[in-house]
Amino acid sequence: MILLEPHNVIIQTTLGEKIIKPSSLDVAFVDYDGVRFHLSTPQSKTLLLLSMHIRCWDELVKYGALEILQREYGSLLQPQAEPEYNVSLVIDLEQIPASPEDRSAFILSIALFKRNALAAPFELAFKNQKALESSGSGQGELMEIHYRDEEAIYVQASHDRVTVIFSTIFADETDRIFGKVFLQEFVDARRQPAIQNAPQVLYSNRDPPLEIRHLANLRNTEDTGYVTFVLFPRHFTPANAPGTISHIQLFRDYLHYHIKCSKAYMHSRMRHRVAEFQKVLNRAKQEVATTERKTVTGRTMSTR
Repeated sequence: MILLEPHNVIIQTTLGEKIIKPSSLDVAFVDYDGVRFHLSTPQSKTLLLLSMHIRCWDELVKYGALEILQREYGSLLQPQAEPEYNVSLVIDLEQIPASPEDRSAFILSIALFKRNALAAPFELAFKNQKALESSGSGQGELMEIHYRDEEAIYVQASHDRVTVIFSTIFADETDRIFGKVFLQEFVDARRQPAIQNAPQVLYSNRDPPLEIRHLANLRNTEDTGYVTFVLFPRHFTPANAPGTISHIQLFRDYLHYHIKCSKAYMHSRMRHRVAEFQKVLNRAKQEVATTERKTVTGRTMSTR
């Protein structure tokens, strides 16, 4: 299966082009989950302003998003965001690193703007788990990130694990069926010896997991599914934590992306099969011989 990239390709390619040849720019675009970006040059061609709007920004700030962005971008982070956006960066093209390796790393870090903001609750949960582990018991705060209108991510740390729960809406009945098949594949794949250390994945339809059942305003309909990931300390060691955060953020988009791809593939196969059947039917048609007869006056008559 295709893995979605955690960075924004438009930011990456545009920034790479403008470093080579600075020019005026004013472009707005949308990433996964309705996250809006605005990349412009309001002052000069060498000063790029990158702004982001994400609907769960207030929740991310509560869990430490500003501290993480300050750590990652330093002086690039602006104290006042562009109007209608939550946070902004200013990139001076004249201060870009000179070496190709450092330049590529810098461009990639800017393209990970959304990923770094959404990393806040996960980093906080990993930190809380370490504190609870040393105490031997207890549970951390249940963090809620409403990144879509009717969908959310719930993250909670305990003394031996971090639990991540996704609520997702399946618009069509076929999406629910495909979703169950995909999630069953996650369960079956974990039985293979090579990946038995992967996080445990649980799925429930309609009924919320016990960890969040006490919350109000949870959807309890047939089109709602809940996916639970159980992360153990080996999954978020200092070496593994960045990759774990990048992949688990994109799970909801990954799931629905492959559902749509599977439906498109099946439709293409159905169209191909119908076309083959039509060819068989056309070959089965009998050709009727046509004969010509002439009258006494010389006129031609055709019969079938």
